[in-house]
Amino acid sequence: MNAILNPSNFPLAGNSPFVSPALVESFKTRAGAVGAEVERVANRELALEFVVRHLLQAGVTEKPHCGAVWAASPPVGPSDRRKLEEAVPGLTFAVTRELAADAKVGISQMDWGLANTGTLVQSADEVEKRLVSMLPALHIALLSTGALLPDLPSLLTRIDPRQSAYLSFITGPSRTADIERVLTIGVHGPERLVIVLVDHLEVAS
Repeated sequence: MNAILNPSNFPLAGNSPFVSPALVESFKTRAGAVGAEVERVANRELALEFVVRHLLQAGVTEKPHCGAVWAASPPVGPSDRRKLEEAVPGLTFAVTRELAADAKVGISQMDWGLANTGTLVQSADEVEKRLVSMLPALHIALLSTGALLPDLPSLLTRIDPRQSAYLSFITGPSRTADIERVLTIGVHGPERLVIVLVDHLEVAS
């Protein structure tokens, strides 16, 4: 489910310096319970390798309906983007509505994770972030382990409603039971969500 709150502005304050193992396990358990796949890696480099491997396994190519779109974020610099696009033909960081709608996979970085529900939270002012997380069938979400919080009240103490127009909440793959009360996956968004928890998402110095 991908819900966007938009009446006021909600920005992010920064990552927690330490996260307990219990918080990580709670997030993984809750996210898995709503259909997300969660992997944990040690650093940014391993996270990028994981994404490349998943894109190749998913069959990302330059053919129609087989591409991937990645919403740029600070841990992935211009040189990284060039290398990634060379490693995976069909991957682009030049996100448009048309490319996102045609893509197999969307990749983006999340800003927070809520452990009690397995929910991802993103300050999504830039439309590219919303496109890659809502239109492709597979969404790969990168999340710093240090950005895990216990619950929504913890998040609300860390945001300032004056600086951002959108706060997006993503809990598992898209699902609905509106049609004859039959649960259907992927109707209003991705049918598959892969969350990559990264212990050190910052660029190594």
